[in-house]
Amino acid sequence: MSINILVFIILLLILNIASFAAYLLDKRKAKRKEWRTPESTLLLFGLVGPFGAVAGMEYARHKTQKIKFKLNYVFLGIHLILIALMFVNGWIHF
Repeated sequence: MSINILVFIILLLILNIASFAAYLLDKRKAKRKEWRTPESTLLLFGLVGPFGAVAGMEYARHKTQKIKFKLNYVFLGIHLILIALMFVNGWIHF
């Protein structure tokens, strides 16, 4: 495993863990009637960390009924396609 792939994997993990945490934290704040994370911020987390966003939405059952948050599934699909293309084109290899 090269350094580049290791950095890539670590970056993806950090972004997706942060995204997962953002959705869980917002759900917690919603239950406590506290100040909430703006929806635009949650969607930005979904754009950069869609695996964590979708996992956070499903785990916490948060924002799953809002139409605009279905974008997280689109972001997830785009990320999967981009990662597959990186492997196919040899930009990422083990």
